[in-house]
Amino acid sequence: MKIAILDANTLGKDISFACLQRLGEIITYPTTTPSQVAERLREVDCVIVNKVRLEESVLTHADQLKLVCVAATGYDNICLTDMEARGIAVCNVVGYSTHSVAQLTVSMVLSLAMHLPAYNRYVESGAYTSSGVANCLVPVYHELAGKTWGIVGCGNIGRQVAAVAEAIGCRVIVCKRQPDPTYFCVDIDTLCKEADVITVHTPLTSETENLISKERIALMKTDAIVVNVARGAVCDEEALCQAILEDRLGGLGVDVYTEEPFPSNSAYSAVMHMDNVCLTPHMAWGAYEARSRCMEEICENIKAFYQGRQRNRLV
Repeated sequence: MKIAILDANTLGKDISFACLQRLGEIITYPTTTPSQVAERLREVDCVIVNKVRLEESVLTHADQLKLVCVAATGYDNICLTDMEARGIAVCNVVGYSTHSVAQLTVSMVLSLAMHLPAYNRYVESGAYTSSGVANCLVPVYHELAGKTWGIVGCGNIGRQVAAVAEAIGCRVIVCKRQPDPTYFCVDIDTLCKEADVITVHTPLTSETENLISKERIALMKTDAIVVNVARGAVCDEEALCQAILEDRLGGLGVDVYTEEPFPSNSAYSAVMHMDNVCLTPHMAWGAYEARSRCMEEICENIKAFYQGRQRNRLV
């Protein structure tokens, strides 16, 4: 069996592919541009992708391709209809990054709520030492206990974040497709109006694209903290940045972007140096443990497929 990994750099250079090597011949490409995809699928039985887009136009030479393994839970870069039409199976990986993404989500919220970069800079600059005062309490920060934490999309990650939010004393409200009696569920507009903290964990679909729209951002409290660790296109990125520039949001944390990496003329370029903004390079999913689990799950998906078993199958 010949297995190709098209964007190995996105998985990290510290991850072992030993389990894959036991399954067949491995061809590893650090990166693959759109114009290179078709040729690299030639004579390949299985392909592993993270961000590379796969659709009918790149399947010209994919006569041997039987299985696509997505090194992620989200699969909006794969056209399932085109794969199914070609008889190509597709598997994703579920639940491997729950703790990793939840950890970054909460870290962003806490950092933005506590103004940690500003306090760290005050000490680091020498201002604390030269002040002669035992403490500094500017900028003013507030306790999260008693605040309302709104969770948009309450799957594995959303539930983990909800558990942490409740543990620090927040009232949790949830917007999800199927109401869950475990949580106080509200519609998206109510959540945007009531929440002091809004964290976004929903997959990107035709229904969730631009879910956090300009109009819904206008409903939010002027001191609300918004964190998006889902997909860039779930939010109106320009409207979020404009709200920050106009002081209509308290803080913004983002790990995912409609275009990755975002270009120099992105709306984020105007806000990325602001104290109440925390932007990270789509790394929430990538704790070492999470990436190791992801690779192990991919190996199990491949073994199951060739043994005729259904495992994490999308088509």
